Amino acid sequence: MDWLRQLPIGQYVAEQQGGSSWLWRLDSRLKLLWTLAFLLSPILAASSWRLLLVLLLLCITLGSGMPSGLWRRSLPLLLGLCLLLGGLAATLPVRELSAAPLQRPPQELLLLPVPAGSPAPEQAGARWELLHLGPLLITRRSAELGINSATLLFTLVQSANLMLLSTAPEDLVWAISWMLAPLARLGWPVERLGFTLLLSLRFLPLVQEELQNLLRALATRAVNLRRLGWKASFALVLALGERLLANLLLRAEQGAEALMARGGCWLPVDRLHARPSPLSAGDRWGNALAAILLLALWGLRWNVGAL
Repeated sequence: MDWLRQLPIGQYVAEQQGGSSWLWRLDSRLKLLWTLAFLLSPILAASSWRLLLVLLLLCITLGSGMPSGLWRRSLPLLLGLCLLLGGLAATLPVRELSAAPLQRPPQELLLLPVPAGSPAPEQAGARWELLHLGPLLITRRSAELGINSATLLFTLVQSANLMLLSTAPEDLVWAISWMLAPLARLGWPVERLGFTLLLSLRFLPLVQEELQNLLRALATRAVNLRRLGWKASFALVLALGERLLANLLLRAEQGAEALMARGGCWLPVDRLHARPSPLSAGDRWGNALAAILLLALWGLRWNVGAL
């Protein structure tokens, strides 16, 4: 029943002593910028660019040097979910668009004779139907929709997962506060926003723990959903969701009471967590290389990945 703990998605894992993973030693600000690049660059991008981002994320995951236990179970499940979503989006029937009205009268059309041996006008150009097997129909539009859906889901989940795995919540909050520091002159509560984000990141393991306890209680009682029927099973799922929400709200209330008992004051991020220690020469070169590659990624996006 500890399968949730074996899928470390969105939780920070401290680097082992003597580890050789460069992802943990990368500056948290650069990791945040890289994650934003993975989240923003697919917007209005071609399918080839989305596939390139997926390939890049796979290369980063496999070449980061992190222990295989961190991605060996979660990565195949994520790939399977993305392929399932993409396959459903590509094969489900879509509503046919109505024919657009003619903007000019047909009398103005001039049909010229085609050279001998050239294909018919209705067969010229790229094929619209890529696969047609009985009720299964995959068109160019549905295939593009399936690719975009699958790649977008993988990019969103895996990029955020890599950042949260290798970045401590305090370092991530410090990086965001460092980027938002100019807004403090305009009266923005930067310290409060950072502290709220830190509490939210600390709350994620509590959500996993509550869900783990509910699933363990359900398995202990040997509940068989097939014997219950679909109505009783649906009622059981709703009851579990209600209990999960109640437990989470109770945990949130307890955390708020503990915060108020300690004074309830907002502390700057520098007092919550010390600024990261100075980097070595090798880490500085690695950060410089990561910054250059980030600029190259955006340059390729505008030159190659545009629609």
